[in-house]
Amino acid sequence: MNEVQIGYDGMTLEELTAIARHGARVKLSEGSQKRIVSTRKLVEQWIKDEKTIYGVTTGFGALSDVAISKKDTRRLQQNILMSHAAGVGDFLEEETVRAIMALRIKDMARGHSGIRLETVRLLTELLNCNVCPVVPEKGSVGASGDLAPLAHLALPLIGLGEVYYEGRRLRSDTALKKCGLKPIELEAAEGLALVNGTQVMTAIGALAVFDAIRLAKLTDIAAAMSLEVLMGSRTEFNSRIHQVRPHPGQTAAADNMERITQNSEIITSHKDCSRIQDAYTLRCSPQVHGASRDAIFYTRQVLETEMNASTNNPLIFHESQDFLLGGNFHGQPVGLAMDFLCMAVSEFANISERRIERLVNPKLSGLPAFLIKDGGLNSGLMIAQYTAAALVSENKVLSHPASVDSIPTSANKEDHVSMGTISARKCRDIVNNTENVIAIELLCAAQALDLFTNLKPGEGTLAAYRTIRKEISHLDNDRIISEEITAMNKLLRSGDILATVEKKVGKLR
Repeated sequence: MNEVQIGYDGMTLEELTAIARHGARVKLSEGSQKRIVSTRKLVEQWIKDEKTIYGVTTGFGALSDVAISKKDTRRLQQNILMSHAAGVGDFLEEETVRAIMALRIKDMARGHSGIRLETVRLLTELLNCNVCPVVPEKGSVGASGDLAPLAHLALPLIGLGEVYYEGRRLRSDTALKKCGLKPIELEAAEGLALVNGTQVMTAIGALAVFDAIRLAKLTDIAAAMSLEVLMGSRTEFNSRIHQVRPHPGQTAAADNMERITQNSEIITSHKDCSRIQDAYTLRCSPQVHGASRDAIFYTRQVLETEMNASTNNPLIFHESQDFLLGGNFHGQPVGLAMDFLCMAVSEFANISERRIERLVNPKLSGLPAFLIKDGGLNSGLMIAQYTAAALVSENKVLSHPASVDSIPTSANKEDHVSMGTISARKCRDIVNNTENVIAIELLCAAQALDLFTNLKPGEGTLAAYRTIRKEISHLDNDRIISEEITAMNKLLRSGDILATVEKKVGKLR
């Protein structure tokens, strides 16, 4: 998709990803523009009437009882951006910042923030011109929303801070000038409207969910390949097993793996062997993968709800001509969901690493040690298993929930916070780690499959194998393994493996 229209509701995970990663432009709907204008007129009337409104005619947080005079309202808006831009650490990737910008526009498009239309339009123009604010990833406690990173995001609107533009890091005023844009002077209520919300945790989390959905299917492909070369059985995929325990994810995973391995000569060749049943990493793969798949589905629901929510405070309702003070900026729903997803995706890596061990261990596989000829002279994929083990162990540490922690802020005014942005960042890292573990399993499974020269694998397995071998050759002698893992990870992210398998066996669930 080349353009995404942003209105009151309806943004999907796929649309957000198109904006973040594929440069899709955004456009405010006519209805949203009218709502923004209508709400802004209310704010201007209340200011004229000298009404007391939190963050508009008062200070913020613990300073909410400090009245701000009319002459200082503009200065207040600039001050909130500068004072709240207190982030530290590595900078968020540009795709993540683009997702945050889109979600910030989406929130304001709902017409409950009181911001001016021209301010929203400028943020939209920055996104469409691919001007990407420099945003440190650390500093948010997840309530009142993502204050510090959102302040960094908003600084370029007033000509402050830095941005990435055309591959360079520039002062924002310089980049705006290159795009033919001018910074604005914020009016009353706008500074608070720009920094109050959950868009940072939601953007990071949404991209992680999108990747986890793809990863679930790739994990099924990897498990199916491993099962074949480890002389496993297809019995565990039989639909009758899963009908009597009908968890949706379990049923989907079993169906996927049954179709991937259909018409496998390798499996048929040992149907009368003496093995009674397979190890858990093979036999229970639908149950383990399925439980994680159900967690991903739940997390997607939470994130898409948050993507289409209003998270400002105060919330202004132009229909009833009033405003309400509340706590929609609190990131607890996202924080809990992301911590859940951390555990779910970690389990993909946990079970995959155990299959990797079975593949490289000759006592378990019956295959050459570490899947290489001339063992001893060559170490083969020995240390690839170490890497998988290291990533799995790191995931276990990262799976400790951030959302169960809270440190009071703002002089104890904000006395319970979500740490939801930490949860989202952890989950992003776990997804990246797990992609590498699945890449290692596919490397090992493809290497093992080379040994079955006289027997055809399943239809989906063969499609995946051929796609891999177009990019990564058989390991005859030791090579730099990190390069192999990187190439496989790139292949996973490209979507080529999944596309070729689905072309052969139908769309995976």
